[in-house]
Amino acid sequence: MKIQQMFRDDIDRKINGVVKVDQDANDVLVQELNEYVITKELKKHFISFFNNYGDAFTEKTADIGVWISGFFGSGKSHFLKILSYILENKEVDGMKTVERFRSKFEDDPATFMLIDRATKGETDTILFNIDIEGSINKDATAVLRVFAKMFYNYLGFYGEDLKVAKLEQFIDKQGKTEEFRRVFEEKNGQPWLETRDAFAFFEDDIVDTLKEVLGMSEESARNWFNGTETVEMSIAQLVAEIKDYVSKKPDNFRLLFMIDEVGQYIGSNTDHLINLQSLVEKIGSECEGKVWVVCTGQEALDEIIKTRQDEFSRIQARFKTRLSLSSASADEVIQKRILSKTDEADKRLTEVFESSDSVLRNLLKFNKDDALLDIRGYETSQDFSKNFPFVPYQFILMQKVFSEIRKHGNAGKHLSGGERSMLSGFQEAAQKIENKDEYSIAPFYLFYDTVHTFLDGAIRRVIERCQNAADEDRGIKLQDVNVLKLLYLIRYLDNDVKSTLDSIVILMADNINMDKIKMREEVRESLNRLLSQNYIGRTGNTYNFLTDEEQDIAREIKDTSVDTAQIIERIGHLVFGDIYDKKKYRYKIYDFPYDQYVDGQANGSVTGGMKLQIYSIATDDTEKNELRLQTNSKGQAIVVLGDGKYYELIENALKIRKYVKTRNVAQLPKSVQDIIRNQQDEATKYENDALDAIKKAIETAEFYVDGEHVEIKSGDAKSKLDQALEYLVTHVYYDLELVGKTANDDSDIVSILTGADQYIAGTNPNNGAAQKIEEYLEMQDMKHINTKMFDIQKRYSELPYGWREIDIAAVVALLIYEQKVTVKYSGMTIQPSDPRLPDMLRKKSEVGKTEITKRHVVSPAKVRETRDFLRDFLDVMDVPADEDGLISFIIDEFTKLEEHYEELNDKYEGHKYPDHAAVRDAVRIIKDVLSQKSDNIALIDKVVASEDTLYDMQDHLKNVESFFKTQVSVFDLASKFVESLKNDLDYISQDEEAEHALNQMRLITTVFDGKTYDYKRIPELNELQNIVKKSHDKMLEEKRESLYEIVRSCLEEIHKNAKSNEDTALISERADRFFEQKKEQITSGMSLALLDGLSVPMWNEKDKATMAIESAMKPKVVKPIVSNNQNTEKPVVKKEIIKKVARQQMFPAKVLKTDEDIDAYVENIRKQMKQYLQGSDGIQIN
Repeated sequence: MKIQQMFRDDIDRKINGVVKVDQDANDVLVQELNEYVITKELKKHFISFFNNYGDAFTEKTADIGVWISGFFGSGKSHFLKILSYILENKEVDGMKTVERFRSKFEDDPATFMLIDRATKGETDTILFNIDIEGSINKDATAVLRVFAKMFYNYLGFYGEDLKVAKLEQFIDKQGKTEEFRRVFEEKNGQPWLETRDAFAFFEDDIVDTLKEVLGMSEESARNWFNGTETVEMSIAQLVAEIKDYVSKKPDNFRLLFMIDEVGQYIGSNTDHLINLQSLVEKIGSECEGKVWVVCTGQEALDEIIKTRQDEFSRIQARFKTRLSLSSASADEVIQKRILSKTDEADKRLTEVFESSDSVLRNLLKFNKDDALLDIRGYETSQDFSKNFPFVPYQFILMQKVFSEIRKHGNAGKHLSGGERSMLSGFQEAAQKIENKDEYSIAPFYLFYDTVHTFLDGAIRRVIERCQNAADEDRGIKLQDVNVLKLLYLIRYLDNDVKSTLDSIVILMADNINMDKIKMREEVRESLNRLLSQNYIGRTGNTYNFLTDEEQDIAREIKDTSVDTAQIIERIGHLVFGDIYDKKKYRYKIYDFPYDQYVDGQANGSVTGGMKLQIYSIATDDTEKNELRLQTNSKGQAIVVLGDGKYYELIENALKIRKYVKTRNVAQLPKSVQDIIRNQQDEATKYENDALDAIKKAIETAEFYVDGEHVEIKSGDAKSKLDQALEYLVTHVYYDLELVGKTANDDSDIVSILTGADQYIAGTNPNNGAAQKIEEYLEMQDMKHINTKMFDIQKRYSELPYGWREIDIAAVVALLIYEQKVTVKYSGMTIQPSDPRLPDMLRKKSEVGKTEITKRHVVSPAKVRETRDFLRDFLDVMDVPADEDGLISFIIDEFTKLEEHYEELNDKYEGHKYPDHAAVRDAVRIIKDVLSQKSDNIALIDKVVASEDTLYDMQDHLKNVESFFKTQVSVFDLASKFVESLKNDLDYISQDEEAEHALNQMRLITTVFDGKTYDYKRIPELNELQNIVKKSHDKMLEEKRESLYEIVRSCLEEIHKNAKSNEDTALISERADRFFEQKKEQITSGMSLALLDGLSVPMWNEKDKATMAIESAMKPKVVKPIVSNNQNTEKPVVKKEIIKKVARQQMFPAKVLKTDEDIDAYVENIRKQMKQYLQGSDGIQIN
């Protein structure tokens, strides 16, 4: 059966594929009304609309806005127009519109009653496409002006020009419309309605008509005609006129503004959106349900305003009734209007499906990664019959094709204006195969011909050039053109169906019995031909339609060269940056660094340890033969990648990246910028696909590890690389297991050094590791090479050991404890007990300064000799017998001796104690012994060699030790006493016994350099000091008594002279205070010389006070009366000369022993006094 014969209605009949709101030809209306399909979805919308609309007849409402949304070609314009027909309920071809719909609602009489009730009254609709009727200049009030235009047109005025419309409105209000039109026609010769669109050319006729009809003066009429001012129209003014118009109509009259493509017209323009919002709000509030506004738009209202939700929340309230047409509605309309089958055809198609069900499922099944879940084939025989010759997924794809073509700007003016629809597209596609049989289905590329005449020239030129190449047999075949058409249709549907080879084969299917394998090869060949001539591009396993500009850029990218090294480097980044990003491989508790290589090229830094080598297809085949791979894999893992497109994909991505860098993108046309931006996206896809391809290549790779061809059977790419490295670790780190017990922290190392971690001899788990390090140190010692802990750490962390840093330190600690190695730090031997030792074995800042050497053992004889000496020298019995213990003992004990002798030496600071040189020698001797503590053997040798010196030192210091223990306090006290008497020696010399005792004390407390000090005399000091002190104390007492007498004598004389006189009271009090202070000084004074010095100040103070008293007690001198006689001569008064002599000078201190001494002392004073008196009137002794 031919497809053409299957349809209930003639497939070739003329159908108005796209309903335009301004099409109202009678035959078109009849077809539209009769064939209009009320789908389940549309029925819901009819109910929703007429419920809200009908309620307004009984209750006033301001909610008069209706918003109809739906994707491009969904039938929203048709629905709007049908609503207008129903609402006006005009008679069309002898039948009311509503009656034509009665049969369509046979199964739902309630809904029909809603419609019937709402259309009983008079209703007018103003139906228009705002995109067509709106002016080119879309300013802020564009929506208002379109409404005004269409309203005035509806009233019969010339809405195209508001100036003319307002004139006609004025004339109409005067009731002179017919007169105006008649007079104008008489004067002009043509009817006004036919010429008003060119009224500017008929100035005289219009002026004369205005003069005659309205009685205007010629000047006024010409002023109006020539006036350049524009007619301003506000929302309030327009709504007032609309309200005035409907208020004159019956109560059940309704006026509806039914506007198509409002969503497209206002877009995201804020001004237009506000204009519409304000207008609808004003109409609702003023007209109270008598005037409605019904709009259509491809987007739902909330989608239009979603970015400005707060600002435009009110517009949502204005459009309370919202109707959304989905894809299901469009599918149902197509199925009923075009694809409805005859009973015979339905039966035949059912038979075909039942016999070919499994074939169809296999033919039309997409790969799960290539298509969404709703991209499906036929599910039942009814599904097959209902959609034949189309496949259900074609409805979904075509809706998206229409939407994407329009969205990406490749659709021409007519497509965006609505001249294409789903309905016409499917009808035309069906017509192209109408002569085929029931086993034929429509390939998807057929839909290209339903839209191609309305596409941009850039798209059509590519297809046409390809078609010409096919017609002229220039390397292109007819099928290639069809594949190219298909690729254009799904160009923007990546999220729905990917343009892979398998998907293209399915979409190209034109017969149920098609050989899919054969078609796959044919399509592959077509794709290769199209690729070779740059009609299409390829990203991974997907193919893309290219425009002329895209083809030019694709050709330039293809010609861009990329170095193999760059491709290899990028493979390395993908493998070691995305797939396997571990910098170290973890095996048990170990982390092993490994060097990363791709085709011999290092990826990142190189450590010289394990190596993981990736061989891509870039590696020469000679490197990949079995013997070569086994040889080269010694000590490393080589992964020979399986086949895949990864290399080509990476090359393509790098070409794009390099090409983009060579272009100054910002200076290129926007279209080229968009293409380059898309190419950059393609590069990203290439890299993502390359990543997947490399993963698969690793999963199918051949593995060669440490000279063996290893079979790794299961796992993903990461797992297989893990397994390869694990195999490599166990083979190249073959001494890893020598460390039988691992350490956790420094406390474990301390336990080993202190012997807390004990094992039975020969059972320590780390004996094998310790033996390896000991052998290494023996070899270094034989070569006389110093070995740092750093060298040991480095050696045993690398192949073939791989030990952890802390475990290496623990093994060396074991050797230290077993006294098999010596540790030196900065030249000093470090003992096992040193708390710094763990840091020296581990810390990066310390291991380079820590030297580990093979220990040279001290002979047992020397150890024994040293122990015997130390027992005697130190007077101890418990001296360690092992070398390390003995060394530690020597260092500890001699360090204590050093500290002790340093303390003794410090005591000499500021003192003159005996045998200071001996103490200094002791410090030097001990330091000399300790200077060898960095070497065990040298230290033992030094102790043995210094035995005599140490014994002598010990003997010499016995008196010193005793002195500082028992005698130093006596010595210090005596020295201090002698020092305190240094000013009183002349006085003490008067007592022979005391003088002798003091001289003996001075002799004992004085230390002479180079002479032996007699410590035995120190006990004499106490008795000698008592003798001197007794004599000195007696002298002090006598001296105090004489001074007390002077105080008494002076005070007596002062008080006697003062005679309790008021004028002398202050002088007496001052003197009392002075002598009281002197008495205190006398009592506390401990030096005879100092006490002697107190007498002179006291005598001076007595004399000073006496003279002050005498002066105070002299009688007042009465001044003589001075004569006015200026000639009287003043008597000359002679000034008295008194010489002042110090008492100390006159009476010097001296010891007088005999009468002759006294006479001589007095005679000397007499002579001095006489000398002072010569040439003066007196002497004042101070």
